[in-house]
Amino acid sequence: MNNPGWVDLQVNGHNGVNFSDPELTESEFLRAADELFAAGTAVFLPTLITSPAEVYRRNLPLIRRAVERHGLAGAVPGIHLEGPFIARGAIGSHNPEWVQAPSPETVERLYQQAEGFVRLITVSADAPGAPEAIARARKLGIAVSVGHHLANTADIVNAADAGAQALTHLGNGLPNQLDRHRNPIWAGLAEDRLSAMIITDGHHLPADLIKVILRVKGADRVIVTSDASEAAGYPPGHCRVLGNDAILTPDGKLYNPAKNCLVAAAVTLDFCMKHLASLELLSDAELLKVGRTNALRLIGSTPECMETTRQENTSAT
Repeated sequence: MNNPGWVDLQVNGHNGVNFSDPELTESEFLRAADELFAAGTAVFLPTLITSPAEVYRRNLPLIRRAVERHGLAGAVPGIHLEGPFIARGAIGSHNPEWVQAPSPETVERLYQQAEGFVRLITVSADAPGAPEAIARARKLGIAVSVGHHLANTADIVNAADAGAQALTHLGNGLPNQLDRHRNPIWAGLAEDRLSAMIITDGHHLPADLIKVILRVKGADRVIVTSDASEAAGYPPGHCRVLGNDAILTPDGKLYNPAKNCLVAAAVTLDFCMKHLASLELLSDAELLKVGRTNALRLIGSTPECMETTRQENTSAT
């Protein structure tokens, strides 16, 4: 199908720009935004991964002000915090030193540091204090997704009861080995109140698991994200990505060989949607839902924000 203007709720950076970089500049952010718009992403949430406190204090208002000054509020409606409220046992490529326990007070502090610009937050459902933190986020108007956890069914249910709405990159952000029955993938699939965000770059999930997720959740409750990093646009080879010494293979796999884990992705959402379409699991109408409509619904946006033309978006710089 033709690209209608995809909506990406998890973009860590692009082509040399890392949104969690302690030296991120406004011009770098705007360049990355322009390149994302040119690559077919019409709306995105810049995503900060688990970071030191000073990075949140610095980068959250920096991004918000860049968006405001350059008229990008429709195309960049807020920030996704993928951390610091994740589980050390499901850390993935994040740095365990910077993990924090979720609490209403910390959620409030990050929200204030961002000047109200947090639109989505990922929380480990099995962390002590998670339900209270989730409830506070929802009162602030922040959408909540759970992930990077070792949550059981009770944890997932409690998170949904508290207001959680989604699952962050279901099937990823986990140890390489899990209990065959009692694990966060099954628990997340079974909770009907939670939509599944998935990364369909051809490396994060095998095609058969994508099919299972789509069959269980249905096209109305699946959201495709890219998990794009600063390596999106890089040539194959060794690279430093999100604080990891990583390798980008010729077929696009980005991984940390020392930790034996993926390190986000090196593609944009348009690539992910083309790969998903190639699996022939969804109709064009359903692809539109998982690549655009469902994401807008999760963050409380409306289709009108999609009306900004790509020419207007790329006038940021």
